[in-house]
Amino acid sequence: MEKAFVGAELLESGLTPGQLRWRYKTVHPRIYVPRSASASVHLDAHAAWLWTERRGIVTGRAAAALHGAQWVHPGMPIELIASHGRQRPGVLVRDERIDWDEVCMVGELPVTTPARTALNLARQLRRDNAVRYLDALAAATGITAADVAPLAERYRGWRGMKRARVALDLMDGGAQSPKETWLRLLVIDAGYPRPRTQIRVSDGVAEAFVDLGWDEPMIGLDYDGEQHQTDRQRFVHDIGRNELIERRGWLDIHVVKEHTRAFILQRIQETCKRRGWYPLASSTPQL
Repeated sequence: MEKAFVGAELLESGLTPGQLRWRYKTVHPRIYVPRSASASVHLDAHAAWLWTERRGIVTGRAAAALHGAQWVHPGMPIELIASHGRQRPGVLVRDERIDWDEVCMVGELPVTTPARTALNLARQLRRDNAVRYLDALAAATGITAADVAPLAERYRGWRGMKRARVALDLMDGGAQSPKETWLRLLVIDAGYPRPRTQIRVSDGVAEAFVDLGWDEPMIGLDYDGEQHQTDRQRFVHDIGRNELIERRGWLDIHVVKEHTRAFILQRIQETCKRRGWYPLASSTPQL
């Protein structure tokens, strides 16, 4: 991976000031990255860590990305736990307690463990945004709310812990995109039972997976991103996949970005009626 460098250390290695200016650019005071380097969360985190004089611990979304979570993009603020309160554009320093068992190494970078990373995401971000990153972290690491529970108890008096418990309870590593997380939260907020994610459907020869849904009424929900329409190979694959799911008795609702919340919920309600399943009190037929 690309690395950042302390300018003085590059000069000590034999680089001339002219070569330093030609080959590198400044991203923080005294901290340089190669001009040819591609943007990445790892590079941003490494530069910010060097700026703290190698004393900071990477946390938050950057830590999630370093643990393998997707959907964290370069340019997002790098959060670090450090003992000083200096701030820099693109860097957020948090002066807070952290114990030795909450830190691990990713390469040469000290990073909060998946459990501490999850706790920080859950208490510092708004619910929907937190769950989005928690889902990605869970998909990458297998972390669960139960794994974070001891830390939540350790820091039970901290600000944001009530919000954290809500977000952690909603974490689900089965979500494979932020839009799947959004769709799952939409149906939960509407009052439906929590759906199961990545439901395997098979006829004994072929298999497919429904993004989320309910097993007993056999109702599924799939969020179709743009690749489902623009990727010809994916489009052809989806024809066979959808036929398999239909043959196995599932009613699968496909959602795209143009669909409004009201339209999606209307379709779910109509599909529930077709199944004779009334999970919402307001939808129970009058006798």
